[in-house]
Amino acid sequence: MSGYDPTARRDTPLALKLKDAIRRRGPISVADYMAACLTDPDHGYYTGKSAIGAHGDFITAPEISQVFGELLGLWSVVVWKQMGAPASFNLIELGPGRATMMKDALRAAALAPDFLAAADICLIEINPALRAQQLAALRGDATQRNKPRWFERIEELQQHDAADKPAIIIANEFLDTYPPTQFVRQAPSWHWRYVGLDQDDNLQFCESTERTDSGSADLHQQLESMFPDARDGEVVSRTAFGAIPGVVLDWHTVAALFIDYGETTAIGGDTLQALRNQAYEHPLTSPGEADLSAMVDFLELDRITEMVSEGRLAVDGPVPQAEFLGRLGIMERASRLMAANTAKAAEIETGIARLMSPQGMGTRFKAIGIRSAGLPVLPGFA
Repeated sequence: MSGYDPTARRDTPLALKLKDAIRRRGPISVADYMAACLTDPDHGYYTGKSAIGAHGDFITAPEISQVFGELLGLWSVVVWKQMGAPASFNLIELGPGRATMMKDALRAAALAPDFLAAADICLIEINPALRAQQLAALRGDATQRNKPRWFERIEELQQHDAADKPAIIIANEFLDTYPPTQFVRQAPSWHWRYVGLDQDDNLQFCESTERTDSGSADLHQQLESMFPDARDGEVVSRTAFGAIPGVVLDWHTVAALFIDYGETTAIGGDTLQALRNQAYEHPLTSPGEADLSAMVDFLELDRITEMVSEGRLAVDGPVPQAEFLGRLGIMERASRLMAANTAKAAEIETGIARLMSPQGMGTRFKAIGIRSAGLPVLPGFA
């Protein structure tokens, strides 16, 4: 994480709002700070800014190569067939950005017209600016029969539709927006990490006076067992993913695919990061005007899913993104695309290399599947 440069600090509207709240009520948790930065109704990053793409703050896999979305479209067709090819089902994307991935997925899925006829396209998006871009992107033949529906929260969709309507859920770089709770090791115990104010009235990270071993024995033991070698002052994160399996369980037949950057072991160190204008900065520098994210603990998501679902859900993976896309045939699809578009062959090859690089997204990003226990192993995980 970048150092906190005092000269780079910006008193954004959200920073002023948070400072006022901290003066009145005291420090806030790191999870509450990140949630405010992303989803504050007045000044949150995701509530009004379109920040994806070459001219935005970050670039996601669907923006790098159309093959990414095409493969997920074909993946969805196979999953639909595994479900018994239901006559109607929800095809859901969480955090669809500019709808680039959904557009590419539907174009590839046109090879299976029955799939498109059955698909009820649902986009979960809180950003009005991105909703407008998504609407423009999805105008076309693939969405004429079943026009997309938009919801701010997936729970709103579940209130509209019956639980017995099957669902396929896709989410790319969505889990990393879940705010983590952070702890600081101070032997012989741990303290919660907060955001407060320093003597000059600037935002700063601080620690709770309360110790985990004095208030939550179970939590203290979990931290001790997960991070036995943590040194004094070391920061660790825990993310509460309980909402993910909880939401998925509301469908009788469901398959969900999550692709994100993270690890398959307990994550030590501070992975909270901020990105603005495609450059990293300290998470406290520009509240509400930078994209905050945290590394995904896939081990914790797996554990929580098994615990919450009590056998009703099965987990496939996680596997590295390169392995997952390789099993779906990314190299074969790229070769055909390059042969058909020789003028853009180098550009296509570069994009595929970014997705598959062992030094980059290929191993840093992971894919994990969550499905109804009665379904077969999902494509790409066998």
